[in-house]
Amino acid sequence: MALCSKEKCELAEELGLHLEQRQQLPPLASRIYAILVLSSDEGFTFDELICITQASKSSVSTNVSLLVQLNFVEYYTKPGKRKRYFRGTGNYLLKVLQDYSQVIDKELSLVSKINQFNKNHNPKKFIRSQSTGTVFQNYLESQKSNLKATLIEMIAFQEEYKDH
Repeated sequence: MALCSKEKCELAEELGLHLEQRQQLPPLASRIYAILVLSSDEGFTFDELICITQASKSSVSTNVSLLVQLNFVEYYTKPGKRKRYFRGTGNYLLKVLQDYSQVIDKELSLVSKINQFNKNHNPKKFIRSQSTGTVFQNYLESQKSNLKATLIEMIAFQEEYKDH
């Protein structure tokens, strides 16, 4: 990663490993995306990405195409130049929260069904564990509400930023 500082390379590697697990991206796509997340809005050319990652043209091409398809990365051209520049779309944090919101929704649905089932079919167990199930359900509802407010705020910020 000759075009990156040592600090940026280390953080890109850490973020890349996280993205591999969290977003289930291939290792090279994760590293490319991490590099772009940590870079200016100018981004990098295809050749610079090859140089940074030390990967083959076909591997970089395949993984950049995947990132573009997933809307994690976009490309643009500069006036009078033929080269394409790749940069992050700024959707990473929004996508993380949207994914987490889906997990919360599913968990909340299951906990609600479990609580209702135990209330109807295992009344003694429900009475004993009601506080635990109810506390967890309340926690999930609070998280859902907080996520919804945060998503609205982030989307509004992105819309405002686009206009500037």
